[in-house]
Amino acid sequence: MNQTTGPAVVLLSGGMDSAVVLAHASAAGHACHALSVDYGQRHRAELDAAATLARAMGAVSHKSVSVDLRSLGGSALTDEIAVPERASPGIPITYVPARNTVMLSVALGWAEVLGARDIYVGVNAVDYSGYPDCRPAFVSAFQALAHVATKGGVEGEAWQVHAPLMTMSKADIVNRGLQLGVDFSLTVSCYQADQAGRACGRCDACRLRAKGFEEAGVVDPTHYV
Repeated sequence: MNQTTGPAVVLLSGGMDSAVVLAHASAAGHACHALSVDYGQRHRAELDAAATLARAMGAVSHKSVSVDLRSLGGSALTDEIAVPERASPGIPITYVPARNTVMLSVALGWAEVLGARDIYVGVNAVDYSGYPDCRPAFVSAFQALAHVATKGGVEGEAWQVHAPLMTMSKADIVNRGLQLGVDFSLTVSCYQADQAGRACGRCDACRLRAKGFEEAGVVDPTHYV
């Protein structure tokens, strides 16, 4: 049995990366409090997947918080903009302005209430879509913010924002998840999954996911339309 290392808040979207991060934090000995953010995403099946994962993976608690980024728009995930089915140069239209900043801020607030000083997030700077808030510089900057923006920080508590998948390829993430016993069939990654959580197989998230299983030499358990 792992030695307990205190509570941690784990951002759990319902996708494969966040599921692996939850398993990683649990294996590190944390009592994991899973946090999902309903930010108005069109692919809402991932929220159902997050609740299923939290139960299946033994999270101490699971909270879903609503933040209406849909009212701001500007993204194919929150606005009436078609989800692209081909990769394009530059930051894609599936980028949601300020999403990870908002989600980590909510996680930081809950962590302070819980007395947790560890926050886990599944951002990745290798096999990702070019989002600026998935880079090491962003995670480091947010951790620095936590130290000056919270009661715990100004009283000398040390915050740690963990991004254990940051330098992994999707194939590495698949293999790490299998080592930790993650059931990837419970996860939903597709940007336009249907209400049953079935994936389109064509969007950027689906392509990256399929590539990861293929390169890992593992059968893809994704449920496709």
